[in-house]
Amino acid sequence: MTDAPDAPVVPDPSDPRTQQTARSFGGAASVYQASRPGYPVEAVAWLVGDAVTVLDLGAGTGKLTEALVALDRDVIAVDPVEEMLEELEVRVPGVPRILGVAEEIPLDDDSVDAVVAGQAWHWFQSERALPEIARVLRPGGTLGLVWNSRDSREGWVREAGELMHERYDASTTYASTVRVGPPFGRVEEHRVEWVQRMTRATFLDLVRSRSHYLTASPDDQRETIAAVETLLLTHPDLAGAAELAVPYVTHCFRSRLEG
Repeated sequence: MTDAPDAPVVPDPSDPRTQQTARSFGGAASVYQASRPGYPVEAVAWLVGDAVTVLDLGAGTGKLTEALVALDRDVIAVDPVEEMLEELEVRVPGVPRILGVAEEIPLDDDSVDAVVAGQAWHWFQSERALPEIARVLRPGGTLGLVWNSRDSREGWVREAGELMHERYDASTTYASTVRVGPPFGRVEEHRVEWVQRMTRATFLDLVRSRSHYLTASPDDQRETIAAVETLLLTHPDLAGAAELAVPYVTHCFRSRLEG
C-alpha cells in the first residue's frame, strides 16, 4: 500500500478510461452480487437519518438498496449499467430501477429526502454530480456516502490486497475524497467495524469482482487468482480454518443541503 494518504481513490472520474473501468462491472454483475459485502444496519441508519424517500445513486446490484429497504425506506435505484440493475431486481424486487448517471439524474426537482452512494462516489464527476444531487434533494435533504473496505491492519488481508493490485489503503483515503462544499454544509463522519464470514471460494470471487481484475489480461487474471489462492491456503493465520473471518470497516459520510 504505497499511495500517500491524500491520493485519490481513482485517477480522474472524467477520464474515458475511468468510465470504461466503471462499466466493466456489468460483465461480472452476478459475481459482484454474490461476493461483495452488504452494509451494517447501524451504518445505513446513521447515513440517512429520518429520510423517508431515498435515491440510491450508483446502486449497482442493490447491496445498499437492500439495507435501505430493510429500514423501511422508500428507495429509487439509479445505475448506468443495465446488468447491475437486473441483479438488483432479483435481490430487491419491486424497487424502482432507472438507468442513469450521477451527472444527469433522471428524477424531478425536490423529489427525495436523501441521496446515497455506496462504493460509487469516486466514480462520479463531482463538479457535475453535486448540482444534480442538490436539484433532486428536498430542502434540508441529506447526501450520504459510504464505502466498505477490508481492514488492512490484519496481516493476511493486507497481503491479499497487495496481490490484488490495490493501489491504496482505503481506510486512509476516503475522508480526503469526500469534498462536497456548497450548497452542502459540514461533512460528518462515522465508521463501523465488523466481520464478514465467507468461504475461500467466495473470497476468490471477491477478487474477480474488482475493477483491476476485470480490466486485466487473461494471463494477469490467472496469476492473481493463483497467488491469492496460495495465500489463503498457506498463511499461518488461516491454516485449517473452515471459513474466513474478513474484517471490514464501513466508512460513512453525510452532509445536509443548505439554503
